[in-house]
Amino acid sequence: MRALIFAAGLGTRLKPITDTVPKALVPVCSKPLLGHLIDKLKRSGYGEVVINLHHFPQQIRNYVEENSNFGIKVLFSDESDLLRETGGGIRHAAPLLDDGEPFLVHNVDIISNLNLEKFHEAHMAASISMDTPLATLLVSERETSRYFLFDSDNNLVGWMNKLSGEVKSPFGELRREPSDNFDHEGFLKQYALRKLAFAGVHIISPAVFGLMENMPERFPIVDFYLSVADKYIIKGYVQKDLEMVDVGKLDSLDKAQELCRKFLKK
Repeated sequence: MRALIFAAGLGTRLKPITDTVPKALVPVCSKPLLGHLIDKLKRSGYGEVVINLHHFPQQIRNYVEENSNFGIKVLFSDESDLLRETGGGIRHAAPLLDDGEPFLVHNVDIISNLNLEKFHEAHMAASISMDTPLATLLVSERETSRYFLFDSDNNLVGWMNKLSGEVKSPFGELRREPSDNFDHEGFLKQYALRKLAFAGVHIISPAVFGLMENMPERFPIVDFYLSVADKYIIKGYVQKDLEMVDVGKLDSLDKAQELCRKFLKK
């Protein structure tokens, strides 16, 4: 199985740490985030990993080499010339990912107890029981301001900013312009929708590469998903006991240390 690790970001919210190292090499429990994630992928059966690079790319290459590629096949998708965002990064890595099988995409700054094997099984089970999903997204009920919206069949139908009142959707009846008096709970009830927060991990069908051909060089994967959700099945996956932290800000490092120590004890 193949996985793409998003490690190209500038890590601006982790400054001043990321003034000298890439976010992927920020240590948690005395080990870089990238090392934790590759070890987890390896334990879960992933034998090929692609890492996208932009910020301090040579430091990441050196780290992987110093650890003997972690005993698996590690390739690099170099974005030194242009940071292509999440959607563009996936398309740019297509030559390294497209073997005709679904692949995992995982943000490097996510620490969680996600069971990757069960996540993969859920995607494959859906492929057997219905039309093959274009993607399966890890989502949760955590509190945030921006959510994916799912219908009663757990299919992606839109995106909502709870604070601004904006709703993006390929379905015209769901779209809403920003509004100061948006009743988001009433809206969800009216259309029988469920709001879930994206957790930065997804399994994607290689069919996406053909669908991305007309997208710009740089684009967010969220925009892509919303552009095709009326034509293709995009599922949400909830792990009920999910514990996770996005190590995106300095104030999240303490929580990351706490969770990391907890997971290492198991």
